[in-house]
Amino acid sequence: MEQKVVLFAFRDDPMCFVHVLLYALDYEAKGWESKIVVEGAATKLIPELAKEGAPRHSVFKKVLDKGLFAGACKACSQAMKVLDEVQAAGLELLDDMAGHPSMSAFQEQGYTVVTF
Repeated sequence: MEQKVVLFAFRDDPMCFVHVLLYALDYEAKGWESKIVVEGAATKLIPELAKEGAPRHSVFKKVLDKGLFAGACKACSQAMKVLDEVQAAGLELLDDMAGHPSMSAFQEQGYTVVTF
């Protein structure tokens, strides 16, 4: 049975978010299908992490290059006023549940949902 996990990051806490990135990389390295969804206030972290030379940019870029981001919440990116920056960083905008990403859609695809 294929193991799949999706990590939903909600908090505007850089330390917590970096752990989400590291967990996704760890799962992927161990053969799991691993995805990250950036939600809520965590969307505000994307513009800074996407900047070349910023602290923790290298881990963000590694996750991005490996295709581990499922995307970011469109409604929250708009509400946090970072929609353009999130798109420019290369994240897909997710809005399949009234403007927000659907957790149940991931569960229907066999993912275990973990929230931060």
